[in-house]
Amino acid sequence: MQNAALVGARPPDTSGRSAPGSAAVRSAAGLYAAVARGAFRRYSTYRAATLAGAFTNTVFGIILASSFLALWQARPNLGGYDQSQAVTYIWVSQGLLVTVAVWGGGFQDDLQDRFRSGDIAVDLYRPVDFQGWWLATDLGRAGFQALVRGTVPMVVGALVFRTRMPERPLTWVFFLLSVLLAVLVSFGLRFLVSITGFWLHDSEGVRAVMLVVSMFFSGMLLPIALFPGWLGDLAPLLPWAALVKVPTDVFLERADGAGLLPALGFQLGWAAVLLLAGRGAQWLATRRVVVQGG
Repeated sequence: MQNAALVGARPPDTSGRSAPGSAAVRSAAGLYAAVARGAFRRYSTYRAATLAGAFTNTVFGIILASSFLALWQARPNLGGYDQSQAVTYIWVSQGLLVTVAVWGGGFQDDLQDRFRSGDIAVDLYRPVDFQGWWLATDLGRAGFQALVRGTVPMVVGALVFRTRMPERPLTWVFFLLSVLLAVLVSFGLRFLVSITGFWLHDSEGVRAVMLVVSMFFSGMLLPIALFPGWLGDLAPLLPWAALVKVPTDVFLERADGAGLLPALGFQLGWAAVLLLAGRGAQWLATRRVVVQGG
């Protein structure tokens, strides 16, 4: 299902001929770019499902934004947000929901199918990096979802409600960078969950737990700034805060000036830690591959 032929990519030359370092880097970059493009095209074929999902995000956004308006009328400046910021938070988070895969999914569904079929053993013998392959597919998926399910809810929200748009043009650049880092953190978390399939053969239980944790600690259900006591102190330090809280803070320019680099650095740090942890887990897992039914 996931192979080089599907995305029009050729595996690296394994005939033993050495290639210059720069040529090898270009070849690898071209391969992963082709994988990402293939994933983008694959998700773009599900137009009806994508539009239905964007419509669902928009409806839920309207419901949540209306609820937040009522709450902020009773408690002005709750959590340090004014009414327009609170409403904007809802629409940005709805745009990030599928782009960042807060609910999980994406490559996880394909990987789980390959565990069940036993094709995972074939994946490990391909002349491409296992983690790099799935990361490329997830970046392609996220790119397409950002264009549709990320953009449509935010545009509708800006038309229907009074929202707060960034005042500085550069904020849009930093926001897109923050979204990219959020996707990397999300991939790192989901890859670690999926890699448990090497031991459990079915990671669905772990995925279910991760979904609940991710929805709560990412700030998708409620801004982390509203969490009480020690929970409010702990949540901003966890990797899930990089999925929704940080990108929305960047968009709302709550993390700007001197606070912008630490916010992006927080995301980058967790992305590096999780990707390295995933590579370590992959190294351990491939030393005891157990294929279901074999």
